[in-house]
Amino acid sequence: MSDNTANTPIQQDLEKLAELISEIDQTADRQQQTFVGTQSHILMEASAELMRLLAPAKRTLQNLERRLRAQEKEQQQLRALQDISAALNSSLDTSYVLTMVMDTMIKITGAERGFLMLFNEETGELEIQAARNINRETILDSTEVSSTVINTVFETGEPLVTTNAQEDARFQGQQSIISYNLRSIMCVPLTMKDDSIGVVYADNRIASGIFNDTDRDLFASFANQAAVAIENARLFRQIRKQLAEITEMKTLMDDVFESIASGVITVDNDDHIRLYNQAASRILGVPMHLVVDRPYREALADVSAVLNSLVEQVRQTRSNESKEIDIVTGVRQNSSTLTLTLSPLIDMQQRTNGIAMVLDDVTDRKRMAAVRRYLPPALVDQVRDLDAAQRPQRRDLTVFFADISGFSTFSEGLDPAELIRVINGYFTIAAQAINEFEGIIDKFMGDAVMALFNTQLNPQENHIERAVRAGLRMLETVAEYRDRQPEHERLHFSAGINSGEAVAGNVGSHFRKDFTAIGDAVNLAKRLEETAQSDQIIISSSVYEVVKDWAITEPLEPMRVKGRSTLEQTYLLLGEK
Repeated sequence: MSDNTANTPIQQDLEKLAELISEIDQTADRQQQTFVGTQSHILMEASAELMRLLAPAKRTLQNLERRLRAQEKEQQQLRALQDISAALNSSLDTSYVLTMVMDTMIKITGAERGFLMLFNEETGELEIQAARNINRETILDSTEVSSTVINTVFETGEPLVTTNAQEDARFQGQQSIISYNLRSIMCVPLTMKDDSIGVVYADNRIASGIFNDTDRDLFASFANQAAVAIENARLFRQIRKQLAEITEMKTLMDDVFESIASGVITVDNDDHIRLYNQAASRILGVPMHLVVDRPYREALADVSAVLNSLVEQVRQTRSNESKEIDIVTGVRQNSSTLTLTLSPLIDMQQRTNGIAMVLDDVTDRKRMAAVRRYLPPALVDQVRDLDAAQRPQRRDLTVFFADISGFSTFSEGLDPAELIRVINGYFTIAAQAINEFEGIIDKFMGDAVMALFNTQLNPQENHIERAVRAGLRMLETVAEYRDRQPEHERLHFSAGINSGEAVAGNVGSHFRKDFTAIGDAVNLAKRLEETAQSDQIIISSSVYEVVKDWAITEPLEPMRVKGRSTLEQTYLLLGEK
């Protein structure tokens, strides 16, 4: 009897019964030996009858013991199948589970070796996934198996068992069975949704009659459990791979999301902020932890008034909307200019799941674009702190005014488009001369142009000399340009140059600001220009004192300037010595 069942009540009763029958048998035998030679036929017949009745009792006991052993083996197999099922459901590590299961199956079936093979769709071959022997060792040489049995079971999907393959008519002439001396063989298919995905193979090369139909059925049950476990493990690996890819993609998207220079914000259909990158935090001056999962109207109060109308419009039209706004945030002391672009978030079912907002701070870009309008190109890239450079400052400046002489008369009968074309041609020549000496074109005023030298945007030690040389170059190049124009388009410039203290900086409102200079020095330069005739440049005494050593000048009658009690000495600039 098996040691595993030695202490069960049934086993104990059978052992007692066996001992009792053995004692009766021995007693009857002794009695029969004692009665031999006696004349008591009655005693002899009674002893023989006892022996006759004892024989079926022995046979019944032997049958009970065989049935008990069969039940014990069946119970052992059922427990093993239960353990196998639990093991298959306890882990998604297919290699570990199948190794443990193969060891269990080899033990309970008495197999010498066991193999689990899966079909590889890429190679079109059955490949061994687990190979174990009776010593719980992994089999390295797995070639000595019956490929005929394996292929037959895989192709037909029917389990197969043979008690002695050497004598089985089904396998006569099969080289692998003969050469490998295979005897007991059992092989069952691994089936998933009516498709064979592999086989489980076990054999014993030493003993025959190892496997029976019960083992086959048990093996088939195991194969069904294993097929489910393998499919689950395959799906788990696939999901884990997809999850890793999704995680990698999400990490990449997060990195991209955070590295985007534009602010990106997404809100759901309840107007709660779901995504908010570092750029948005930098642009709006509101940290991420104060806005995520909060309504945008509360979290982004500075821009909520503008966002409200845009959000509603995007939801109604399901189209993109853009707008440029000026707001005051904690990032800058002055107002910031932002461009907002809103787009609906639409899923595969064409449902709107929220709105994406893209913010760009174009403050510096816009201000730089404004600076380019009046700053020479060579100086634009030298401006580092635009806010500081445009902040009002009191400085010694040189102011240059130039005006087209007789422009009112010239423009009376001219088509507006032609008038703009002509005046732009002359202004271009004047601007080139001013830019050559790095003056700032403050503004164009009708038929006049105003330029500044030695502002905080173009600091210059020799700003007076630069302004005078720019005036001379302007008269020279305008004369050349004028000679190439039709007779009726030949115009002349007059100019005035003065140097003195003035305040330079941005002037205007938060809607519109321009860089300019304000002060008496500016007023005098304008007065000098108004006094000059065609092709004349009149300079003030402060300018004359600086350029008198190299410039050709001619003193003019002292003039009275509005707001001044003393007369102002002026000079006509004629050229260079």
